Amino acid sequence: MFLQKGYLATGMDEIVAVSKVSKTNIYYHFASKEELLAAIIHQLITQYTEKITQIAAQHDQSVWERLQRFTELLIMEEVDCLGGCPFLTLYTQTPIEAEHIRNAIKQFFEQQVIVVEQLIIEGIQRKEFNESLQPPAVASLIVSTIEGGLFLGHVHQNPQMIRSSLFALAAMLK
Repeated sequence: MFLQKGYLATGMDEIVAVSKVSKTNIYYHFASKEELLAAIIHQLITQYTEKITQIAAQHDQSVWERLQRFTELLIMEEVDCLGGCPFLTLYTQTPIEAEHIRNAIKQFFEQQVIVVEQLIIEGIQRKEFNESLQPPAVASLIVSTIEGGLFLGHVHQNPQMIRSSLFALAAMLK
């Protein structure tokens, strides 16, 4: 519900009704809506991190193939959310005061950039990519392109938009 309607637009009574769990039971596990959001963020980060780590570790594949799989993972996740990307959606909906939640999402994005940067370095070492690339800048560009592509694909109802961007990125990397 936080992803589909937004955190701010979702009330605890609505969560109780949809989950078919008593309010007492929900509040037993989560003292507040913010605490529930923190648990959801933690679960999402754990799931995505495991999948991203598995993709990055497939050294029998080319770096470009792993970057494509990384992107496909983010595109193909069947998550219906307001902003195209669950993390962007939740980050923009998280109250400023919930700094620990915002920091968890920030750290997740920072980790994505590190993983992509390591892939870029590997691609340069394997002679798959141009040796003049600046891995930190290229990694930030790739993650930004993916996240922006998810947003634009959602806005335009066209997931192919991000794939087109990836073809342009592939040409730039070589």
